[in-house]
Formats: sequence, structure tokens, C-alpha cells
Amino acid sequence: MKKLLLLPILFFVTILSFAQDLSYYLPNDVTYNKAVPTPKDIIYHEVGEWHVTHDRLVNYMKAVAAAAPERIKFETMGFSYEDRPQVLLIITSPKNHARLEEIRQQHIKLTDPSQSASVNTENMPIVVYMGHSIHGNESSGANASLVGAYYLAAAQGKQIDELLDNVVILFDPSFNPDGLQRFSTWANQHKSKNLVSDPNSREFNEVWPGGRFNHYWFDLNRDWLPAVHRESQNRLTWFHKWKPNILTDHHEQGSSSTFFFQPGVPSRVNPLTPEKTRS
Repeated sequence: MKKLLLLPILFFVTILSFAQDLSYYLPNDVTYNKAVPTPKDIIYHEVGEWHVTHDRLVNYMKAVAAAAPERIKFETMGFSYEDRPQVLLIITSPKNHARLEEIRQQHIKLTDPSQSASVNTENMPIVVYMGHSIHGNESSGANASLVGAYYLAAAQGKQIDELLDNVVILFDPSFNPDGLQRFSTWANQHKSKNLVSDPNSREFNEVWPGGRFNHYWFDLNRDWLPAVHRESQNRLTWFHKWKPNILTDHHEQGSSSTFFFQPGVPSRVNPLTPEKTRS
């Protein structure tokens, strides 16, 4: 299986307190297909000017899929408790889309010891699941997904062509639709005309339960294993349909926090965690 190319869009932006046009986030040596709408064309503001609401996020994902059907297939995995769609973009090259089900079936065989030896992995694309903002008020992920989706849909040139030839990306812009909507409504509602950075501002202090949780005030980041909630069940159905090689789960930390790396120091690793999962 070919080595994963470093995704040039793995910036996963921390949304700033003021708006930026897309040139701030994107590589400056890449051309973009003008037929693909920018986020502002669909959500009516620059990325970072407002917190994107879930409905506008979905509208943008639909728009890029419609504008770049040769690269993107739009799927609805299911619906949240508040009937917001959980959407998934399947992003890869046109030649991979032409045999997408074949790629999926071959990839699944790798998990079956009785069949895996017969699979030729030399030219098999790897499968990467990219998920954003399982905590709805850690909104950098969902907001950054706007830029990530635009890049993957619109970028042109050898680099993006090679990337999409070698990777099937399962792109989930919002793990927690209801929490994201709750948070974005609060933050946008209390945003001042004159921007503030005081952490005591009402804008930065949601009332309970805030946007971290789903409709039933459950932290979906604790639901990967038990999978008792609708959002998790819908997502995991697609996870097991593809069994990706890599899953990226884009959270956020406060501006005064450092980066978090897991598993980190050995003393905080559960002794039951298999050694092979720690690298």
C-alpha cells in the first residue's frame, strides 16, 4: 500500500477572532477551479468572521459536491436527534470513483485473515476518515472543514492529483450537529460589534449545557465504544463499512493551552492498551 502523502491541508485552523480571506489559510502556490464555490459564496461570510452554523455547513458541503462530482460523492449517514443531517463527503480521484465499490470491497478483505493474503495492496488507495468537532463548542474543526473541503474540491495540479489517486477520504464536517448548532447560535448571538478578547465576556461563556454535548447532554467523545447514541451509531456504520486505515478526530484547545498528544507519558497509558496502538 502506497505511503500516505502528507496532506497539505492538515493545518486544522484555529479560528481567529477576525475574518480572513481564503488566501490566509491556503497554500499560495496552488491554482483553484473557479467553478467550485468558496465558503463565502454559500455561507455569506468569510471563514472565521462568524461561527458557521450547521445548516450553512451542510449547504456548503452540498455545494462543493455538486460543483466537483468527479472528485466528491455526497452521502447522508443519518440524522441527529434534532433531525440534522450527518453528512459525509467521499473524496478521491475520478479514476477511483469509477471503481469505488471495488476499492471498498478489496479494502474490507484486508480485515479477513482468510482473504487478506490474496489482496494486492501495491496500488490500493489508503482510506482516511477525517472527522471534525465531536465537541460542538470546539468549533475550529467544523469551521476548518470549510477550507479543507474547498481545497480538496478545487485545488489543481500534480500534488492534489497524486494525493487523490492514493487516498480515499471520508470527510465528516461535524460529528455533533446539534451541539455545533447550539454553540454557534450562542456565540454569534452574543458577538459584539466591537470584537473583544476578554475570556469573561458572555460570548465565551455559554449557559448549560453548552455546545459540547449532543441533544441529550451526552459527550459523544465518550460514545465511540458503547455507541448508545444515534450520532455515533450512524457514524460507526460507515466506519465499519469502510474500516479506514487512519481516523483523524479534530478537536480544539483554548488559546492559552498547549497542543495535546496521546498517549503521551507512559504513566497515563492504560496497561490494557495494546502496544501496537501506542505508536
